Amino acid sequence: MMEFIEQSAFVLHSRPYRDHKQIVELLTEHEGKVSAIVYSGKTNKSNKKGLIQPFNPLYVVLKGNGNLRNLSRIEVSEKSYALKGEHLYSGFYLNELLVRLLGESIACPILFDHYRLSLFELSEKKSIEPILRKFEVDLLDELGFSLDFSPIYENNAQGFYYISEQGFVPAEEKLNLPLFNRAHLQAIVEQDLSNSTVLHCNKILMRQVINGLLGGKPLNSRKLFVKQTIQSDYKLSDKTNK
Repeated sequence: MMEFIEQSAFVLHSRPYRDHKQIVELLTEHEGKVSAIVYSGKTNKSNKKGLIQPFNPLYVVLKGNGNLRNLSRIEVSEKSYALKGEHLYSGFYLNELLVRLLGESIACPILFDHYRLSLFELSEKKSIEPILRKFEVDLLDELGFSLDFSPIYENNAQGFYYISEQGFVPAEEKLNLPLFNRAHLQAIVEQDLSNSTVLHCNKILMRQVINGLLGGKPLNSRKLFVKQTIQSDYKLSDKTNK
């Protein structure tokens, strides 16, 4: 008889299914990303609906086989990570990356711990950029797409392009791609992100790499940042005009 174990998990995404059920995508401690059906109740006050929310540390028990499991038990394991504003949008960004890029039912316990740590740091309102860049690197490592920075040490060129399937190449001719400064790339390798220019360089690099993995399909969570920026600019302009 198959033994169904209790494990830690987080809800990455959920959507209505049928007959008062939902399909939830979970990041689990022992089985990686898992899709499961859960009965959420007939009313909005259902206890399970309150649990099936992002950033809630949970204990779950999954049953069944295949790509769609049954979530037979779910309970809170500790206090939810309270995220607000851009820190909340950053949490949604991490969730969307995991939903879009992780394969099904592939154990990734190290990434699970890194995700939990990222949520904790976001809930503590720490600087967003280093948290996101670190998690992106951890995710790429898990996916087997670790960046090879050796060309920037083997070549004296002052500028490099990053090309999918090739990696970093010296900027010997002009390409319609972001141009990266050699010193900035070396600072990224040394994890010296104190300089705002280096931090921006790292953001552009990771966006290019991740966009390639996504096949150029946009992330919905990035639209939240854009909307927030537009609203902030509008409020600032309004205050200035007054």
